[in-house]
Amino acid sequence: MAGKLGKTKTVTISGVDYTLQHPGTEAWLDIQDRIQVGNGVTSNKQMAKEVFTHVVVEPRVNFAYFDEHDGMEELLNESVTFLRTGK
Repeated sequence: MAGKLGKTKTVTISGVDYTLQHPGTEAWLDIQDRIQVGNGVTSNKQMAKEVFTHVVVEPRVNFAYFDEHDGMEELLNESVTFLRTGK
């Protein structure tokens, strides 16, 4: 069985191909720790920053990118599913 670390997946959202790369299980746990704002609540903004930095490798994206492109929420959902399952 192939591991998650370094595994890639391409998703197409609003006509744009995004390449996701899994940072590995330990990195995913670190991300989960960093996005907590208290009482089990997660920060959507911090999650987006983590995904933009550690998961979406092509094209490189940030908040300004999504001022000009649609699909940020869908990309985040695809990325979190990929982090959780490797699929």
